[in-house]
Amino acid sequence: MTLMIKFFTLLVNILCLPLHLIYAAGLYSIYKRIFPFCVYRISMSYNKKMHDKKKELFNNLSEFKKPGGQLTILEVGCGTGANFEFFPSGSKVICVDPNPNFKYFLHKSASKFEHLTIDKFVVASGEDLRSIGDESVDVVVTTLVLCTVSDIPQTLREAHRVLKPGGSFYFLEHVVANPSSWTYFLQHVLQPAWYYFGDGCMLIRSTWKDLEAAGFSQLKLRHIEAPLNFLIKAHIIGYAVK
Repeated sequence: MTLMIKFFTLLVNILCLPLHLIYAAGLYSIYKRIFPFCVYRISMSYNKKMHDKKKELFNNLSEFKKPGGQLTILEVGCGTGANFEFFPSGSKVICVDPNPNFKYFLHKSASKFEHLTIDKFVVASGEDLRSIGDESVDVVVTTLVLCTVSDIPQTLREAHRVLKPGGSFYFLEHVVANPSSWTYFLQHVLQPAWYYFGDGCMLIRSTWKDLEAAGFSQLKLRHIEAPLNFLIKAHIIGYAVK
């Protein structure tokens, strides 16, 4: 199958030549302005299909609040605020996203969820959270984010750094399929095109391996089959404690 993957991936790369040229010419930034609108629509559909899974994932967030304090959540790759409805009442949320064009949709979502305090919106990547202090947040959240960062281990190191002792990193991410499946084959073949339309999204990452190697004291991780398009059906869900 390896030779077939390489051959058909080459064909897709050839077909994607106009996209490669657009990216090289610096014109891809136009799509980044449109992408938040696409995500806003997609997130509503995703939340309907994954509502029970997200509710299950975030149901113990309050356990990480320090006695007498306010739960501080750092959401990396906050996008349009699709997770706000699942955060406990009274939480303070720090929003981080590398795409500044999400800010409009983020505030639109925030206005619907007055049970939260949106502390600030920071334009930054998950690999570089320098504006967030060491051991300053109770919880870090990423959902459908580790598929787009350029360096997963560095992103996890940053999450570990900003978490208070005993704090937790929550994740819900799509991952590469079983190597013996045709989905695995198609994920690799279609990756060159998917990368552009997904704003850097990678279908072929074994993200659970990075989480296992990240040095958290506890890791609660499950592989699940999401009720989604077959290319992103394989997911991991859980949390890791500092």
